[in-house]
Amino acid sequence: MRRMRRIGRIGSAAWVVLGLLLGGLPAAAQDLKPVPLVAPQTGGGKPLMQALKDRATSRAFSPERLPDQVFSNLLWAAFGINRADSGRRTAPSGQNLQEIDVYVVTAEGAFLYDAKGHMLSPVASGDHRVLTGTQAFVKDAPVTLVYVVDYAKMAKLGPEEKGLYSAAGAGAISQNVYLLCASEGLATGVRASIDRPALAAALKLRPDQKILLAQTVGYPKK
Repeated sequence: MRRMRRIGRIGSAAWVVLGLLLGGLPAAAQDLKPVPLVAPQTGGGKPLMQALKDRATSRAFSPERLPDQVFSNLLWAAFGINRADSGRRTAPSGQNLQEIDVYVVTAEGAFLYDAKGHMLSPVASGDHRVLTGTQAFVKDAPVTLVYVVDYAKMAKLGPEEKGLYSAAGAGAISQNVYLLCASEGLATGVRASIDRPALAAALKLRPDQKILLAQTVGYPKK
């Protein structure tokens, strides 16, 4: 874990932008730009059975930001592309509709994870973390992932199928995050208790998009 928490040498502008995103440096909200992420590390980590043993829900988080490599690994593990030739992802989706979008909410703003480019696209400036849950800790943790279903990608399915497919997809993504956090010594907790209308407005969602779950990630509170 010490190796993962050590911030390496990054001389590019991407590190500066990522530092702003994760709360390490002050930034003007109106200056939010797309954030390229470093390539994910797909080797190492704890054995699967150990990660399953250590998987747990936390409700106390340190405000410490995540290093760039850990942050990149987190998003790739959640719903990144693991088969470049087909664009298929680390979590399953019914009929490969890939109907779940992963939004990232930090102190600096809200972003949409672009798996194809492995980058963050800016959505809304400002700190919207308090809208991602009803518990007090959500405003302090550095990162919350918000899982949003895009019903426009499910137009050929009936209402029951839409509900089942999207719930299963969000659950699979959430478990990926749990296992990554267990492997890397991070704290995490998923929840359905969200101010959905307020958060949907902040994320500028369309009527055919619906917030399913939110999942906070950070280091355990000391």
